[in-house]
Amino acid sequence: MTNKKLVNHFLACCLTLLCHTAGIKAYAQSTFLQHYTTKDGLPSNNCYFTLQDSKGYLWFGTDAGVSRFDGKRFENFTIDDGLPDNQILMLQEDKKGRVWFMAFNGEMSYFLDGIIYNSKNDKALRLLKFNAIVISMFHDSKDRLWFGTNKNMLFMFDGVSLTKFTAEDTKNQFFLTYVYEDIKGKIWAYSNQCVRFYQNGNFKLSGLAPPKSFSYKTISCLGANRFLYVNKYGLHARRGNQNSTFIKIDTTLLNQNLGYFYGNTNELWLSHNNGIYHRDKLGKVTNYLQGIPTVQVIKDNKNNMWFTTTTGIYMLPRKENRLFIINQNQGLSNNVIKSITKDKNKNLWLGLGNGDLNKVAHQTLKVNQIEIPDKKSFNTGLKKLILDEANQSLYFASNHGLGVLLNIYNKKSPIKYLKETNNSLFVIKDFSINKNMGLSLALSSGIVLLQDRKKKFEYNVLELINGINFFNDRSYSIFYDNNDDLWFSNIDGLNQFSKNKVIPFFRESLLTKRVNDINQLADGTIILATDGYGLLFIKGGKMVLHFTLKDGLSSNICKKIFVSNNHIWVVTSQGINEIRLENGTTDIKAFEYTDALLKNDVNDVFVDQDTSYFATNTGLVYFLHKPLQATKEIPKAIFSSIEVNSLKRSLKDTSIVLSPAKNKIAFYFGAIDFQGQEFLFRYRLKPDDDWTETKNRKVEVNALKPGNYTFELSARTNNDSWGPSAKINFVQKAYFWQSTWFMLLLFVAAGISFYRIAVIVTKKQKNKEQQKLLLKNKILMLEQNALQAMMNPHFVFNVMNSIQHYINTNDTGSANKVLTGFARLIRKNMEICTKSYISLEEELAYLELYLSLEKKRFGNKLRYKIEIDPKIDQEETKIPSMLLQPYIENAIWHGIMPIDTGGDLEVSINLISEHSLHIEIKDNGIGIDNSLKYKKHNHSSKGMSLTQERINLLNQIDAYPIQIKVQQIGTSGTSVLISIALP
Repeated sequence: MTNKKLVNHFLACCLTLLCHTAGIKAYAQSTFLQHYTTKDGLPSNNCYFTLQDSKGYLWFGTDAGVSRFDGKRFENFTIDDGLPDNQILMLQEDKKGRVWFMAFNGEMSYFLDGIIYNSKNDKALRLLKFNAIVISMFHDSKDRLWFGTNKNMLFMFDGVSLTKFTAEDTKNQFFLTYVYEDIKGKIWAYSNQCVRFYQNGNFKLSGLAPPKSFSYKTISCLGANRFLYVNKYGLHARRGNQNSTFIKIDTTLLNQNLGYFYGNTNELWLSHNNGIYHRDKLGKVTNYLQGIPTVQVIKDNKNNMWFTTTTGIYMLPRKENRLFIINQNQGLSNNVIKSITKDKNKNLWLGLGNGDLNKVAHQTLKVNQIEIPDKKSFNTGLKKLILDEANQSLYFASNHGLGVLLNIYNKKSPIKYLKETNNSLFVIKDFSINKNMGLSLALSSGIVLLQDRKKKFEYNVLELINGINFFNDRSYSIFYDNNDDLWFSNIDGLNQFSKNKVIPFFRESLLTKRVNDINQLADGTIILATDGYGLLFIKGGKMVLHFTLKDGLSSNICKKIFVSNNHIWVVTSQGINEIRLENGTTDIKAFEYTDALLKNDVNDVFVDQDTSYFATNTGLVYFLHKPLQATKEIPKAIFSSIEVNSLKRSLKDTSIVLSPAKNKIAFYFGAIDFQGQEFLFRYRLKPDDDWTETKNRKVEVNALKPGNYTFELSARTNNDSWGPSAKINFVQKAYFWQSTWFMLLLFVAAGISFYRIAVIVTKKQKNKEQQKLLLKNKILMLEQNALQAMMNPHFVFNVMNSIQHYINTNDTGSANKVLTGFARLIRKNMEICTKSYISLEEELAYLELYLSLEKKRFGNKLRYKIEIDPKIDQEETKIPSMLLQPYIENAIWHGIMPIDTGGDLEVSINLISEHSLHIEIKDNGIGIDNSLKYKKHNHSSKGMSLTQERINLLNQIDAYPIQIKVQQIGTSGTSVLISIALP
C-alpha cells in the first residue's frame, strides 16, 4: 500500500461505532454501529491496529495474533501459522501486495498469496530483527524498505543487506521517524525533533521545521513532501515549509492520549482514551464510543468507518447505509417493540412488549408514554396497532385483549376495552377494521364479526350464529380488503366472506397452509404471508404468483407484510425483503447489511415516503430509503488460501500437481463485503461441467481422474447476478497403470485371457444346455403326474353320483348337462396336459368348466367369481398350464366345504405393470393354518406340491420367474398370490 493509503487509514482510525447524540438525551437517536468481538471470531478484543489491503480485506493486529476479515469470516493467524510473535502492534502493505506484521518483539514477517513468510522460510527476513518496536514502514520507488522505530534507529533494507542509521546529536535523533519520497525521488525522514533528507548514503539535516505533532500516531504523510498532523491547535496540512490549519480541536482532548486519526480539509476523526472525536467542516462536534479507549480509526474503500479499541472492532456504515435506533435510552418505556404505525401528523405510535403505548413526535423525537391500565390483559405486549383516522382512534391488541384509544390528537385520550358480556376469556390471533365501522376478530375459537364497533364495542358468545357473525374453527389471520370483503385464514385454509357468503380457497393445496398475515395491492391483488411456503398472490379468485427462497426471499417463513406505493415489504424469519412489481417485472431485494439488527428480530414494519421503520426487540430501528435504491456492485469471489494435502500453497503457484496417491486439494474463498450480505458461491472444475452451488467457503476435492483442471469460482447475493470468475489451475497425475503403454500391454494380456476364458465358457455352456434338457424332461414327467393328481378320484366319483342322481329322478336334462360338461372337462384336460405353457384364455376356459361342475354338485354352498383386468390380452398372455386348478380345488375342498354354510371363492387377475401379472385366489373358508391344525394326519395337496416343484424348476431355466405365496387371512380364509413376470 502506498504511504498515501496508509495515511488515509491512519486518519480513518477515528470513526466510531456507537451513538451520536443530539439535544436532550430522552429525545435523541442513536446511530447503530456493528461491534465485532471474540464471539464473532476475533482472536482477542484488545486490538492495536487496523489495515485494509489492496484486495479489500481488513486486517486486525491484536495481542493474540493477527486476523483477516472479509465481512463474514475472521481468519486468524498466530505463531503456529508463522508469526514471530502473537502481539502485532502495526500492519502495513507494500507496493508488491505484501502485508507486513510489526511484532512486539521487533521481528518482521509478511503475508503474501496465502502464506506467511518469516525468518525460517525467507532468508532475507533473518536480517530484519530489530531490538525496537517498528512504528512506521515505507516502500520507495527503488524497492527499498524503510523502518522507523521507537528508538534512535532508522533502518533501510534493499532486499540483500540492512543499513542502520543513528544520530549522536541528542537534539536531532531518529526517534519515531516517518520516511516518505517526493516527486523527484528524494527520501525524507520526519520526526518531531528534525527533518532530514537522504543523500549519498547518509541523511542530512534540512532547514525545515519539524511538525511537532502530538506523537507518531498523529502524523500522516501523503508523499511528495506533504503530510497531515495534529497538534494542540488542530489539524494541519504541510507541504515543504508551508503550513495550513484546517480544523481546530477541543483543548480538552490534549490529555486524552490521542491515537491514530483520519482527516482531510473537511473533517477530522480523532481517536483517544475516551472514544472518538469527530468535527465536520461546519464545526459540528460529535463524540462516539464515550468511555471506550480507542486507538485508531480508518475509512475503508466503501466509506465505512472502522474503530480499533481495547474492546474489539466497531464499524460505522457509510452515511447512506446507517441505521438509527430509539430505545429506552431515548425515552421509550420498553425496548421490546411489538407493533408500529404512523398517524397523519407523522407521529409514530409504538405497541411495546410491556403492554404500553408510546408516541414518538415526528421532528423532536420526544416520547410520550401512555400506560394501559389493564395490565392483566395486555402485559404480553401490544402485538398489533390499527389507526382509524376517520374517528381519530387507535386500536391495539394483545393475546388476551383488544382496546381503543380515543381522540388521539387531543391531550386527553380515554381508553375503551372490548368485552365479552359473559366475561368469557378469548385469545386474539389477529383483528381488522373496515370503513363501515365493522370489526372482525380472529380468535382461537373462530372468526367473530362486530357490525358497529363505535356503537357497541362488545359481543356475546351465546348470541353468535355460525355463518352469520361467527365462523367456527381455529383462525390465524384476518383482513378487510378495499371492497370491505373479509379474508381470513383458519385451520382449513384461506376463505373470503363477500356478500354474506363464504368462498373457500381449498382447491389449491398452498392455499390450505397457515397464513401469518394478509394485505392487498392497489389493483386488488391479495398477498398472503405463509408460514413456510413463501408469498402467495391471489387475483380473480386464482393464485397468480408464488415467491419463495429460490426467487430471492430471505426465508420461506414470512411473518408480516407492508404495502407502500405498490412496493411490498416482507418481514421473514431471516431478514427483510422489498419486492417491486413494476412493468411486468419483479425485483426482490434483501437488506442484508442490516443483518445485526434486522436478521430475525423484527416484529412489525411501517414504511412511508422516505423512511422505513422496524419494530424490534431492541428498540425502534429506522433508515432512509436512499441507500436501498443505490446501484449495488456485482460481488467478486476471492481465493483466500489453498491447501494441497493439508499444506498451504501460494495462490500464485502455477505448478500445482497432485500425485496419484496424495491427491487432496482444498480451496478457501470468500467475497469482500462489510454490509452483512449473504453470498452464494458456485464452482466447477472444467469449462463444460455443470456449476455446483454452495454457501460454504471451502471446497475440498480428491481422487480426480488424471488430467488438467481449472477450479473456477464466482459469487452473487440475493440481489445480484453472478460476478466475474476467479480461477486456479492444477494437474492431477495418473498412476502408472493409467498410462498409454500400460493400457496397450493390458490389452494384449486381456486378449489372451479372454480367448482362454471363452473356451472354458463354451464348454460350460454346452454342459448347461444338457442340464436344461434334463430339467425339461423332468418337467414333462411332473406335468403328467400333476395331470393325474388333478383329476382325483373324489372328484370323478362325486360327478358320477350327481349324474346317477339326475337319472334316478328322471331329470335327464340335468344329467345330460353334467355329463356333457364332464366330458368337455376331460377333453380339455387331455388337450392342455401335454403343453408346458397355454394362453390365459385357455386356462380360464378350463377353470370355468371345472367350477361349473363343482357348482352343480354343491349348489349354493359354493359361490365363485372370476375378475379379469380388461387391459390383459388373454389370447397373447402365456402362463404354465394347469397352474391355478390345484389351488382352486384345495380352496373348495379344504377351505369352504368344511363350513356348513359354504363360502365364497374369488379369482382376480390384474396387470400390475407392462411386465407383471398378478393373480389372487381368495376364499373365506376356515383358513389354511386352521385346516392343517385340525387334521388328524399330516396331509398336503399332491396337486399343490407338484405344482410348486414344477414352478421351482421353471424358475431355474426361465428368465421370467414365477412367485407363489399362500397365507391365511386373519383368523380365517386363505389367499394364494401368484406373480408372473411377463416377457
